[in-house]
Amino acid sequence: MTLTVTAISKTYGTQQVLNNISFTVKQGEIVGILGPNGAGKSTLFKILAAYIKPSSGTAKIQDIETDKKPLTIKKNIGYLPENNPLYLNMYVKEYLTFLASLHKISKQNIAAVITQVGLSEQAHKKMALLSKGYKQRVGLASALLHNPSVLLLDEPTTGLDPNQLIEIRNLIKEIGKTKTVLFSSHILQEVEAICDRVILINKGVLVADVTLNDLKSNSKQQLEVTFDKPLSKEILNAHLSLKESLQLNKNSWLLTFENETDTGSVLFDFAKQEDYKILQMNQKGDTLESLFKRFTS
Repeated sequence: MTLTVTAISKTYGTQQVLNNISFTVKQGEIVGILGPNGAGKSTLFKILAAYIKPSSGTAKIQDIETDKKPLTIKKNIGYLPENNPLYLNMYVKEYLTFLASLHKISKQNIAAVITQVGLSEQAHKKMALLSKGYKQRVGLASALLHNPSVLLLDEPTTGLDPNQLIEIRNLIKEIGKTKTVLFSSHILQEVEAICDRVILINKGVLVADVTLNDLKSNSKQQLEVTFDKPLSKEILNAHLSLKESLQLNKNSWLLTFENETDTGSVLFDFAKQEDYKILQMNQKGDTLESLFKRFTS
């Protein structure tokens, strides 16, 4: 299902938490929602989950507005909030059975979801005895239990060890093939590993919306290179397909390439042919980290 957000704003008293946010996420997309603490990410998720109403604007799943038919929306959305509220005195399977009764769905879903998120050995344990990582898995299981079309995952990998991270990352990527997924995290490496696209929010304003493929392509095209001896712009332009060549100092250049070829290999071949040595080479351009710093500093 397609999730459409149009001019969403949210105000608490005099404090504006979200300001005119608009974007669309299609089925089969995994979109990362990034921003510093207090940017408005969790508030946005609560609006999309029909937990709170926006002050203005609309959020829709297909043609259904979240604040007009909240029960219908909740049937189609799986939501794992940041604080992952659980009834710690309940057993894992008991808790999921309770949720299944609320959703009025078959109990057969429970065993499938327990296996899906890797909780088989913990199914008969009290949740108070689980590690943070396994509690996160219970939260993910509760979000998946009713087979929703849209998943809202607010910091889903918090507290997971490296092995658990890989398992949950692969699970989210597999789920994202058939569902619409919004994924919030402070761990940029996780966003890069899981998401197709990134939406960056700062102080309640959407400041960037970019696919990771575009970001990686732009980064590949620009290199800062230091040679062992001076060379002229004419030599560079004659042998390399450059959009731009900027001399930084006597032996260093910032080179922007015309296409997305393997720029490193091209440069090494050029240096060997022209009897130059490359002393240092750094990839420039936007990375997810530089994008985050640029728009939130």
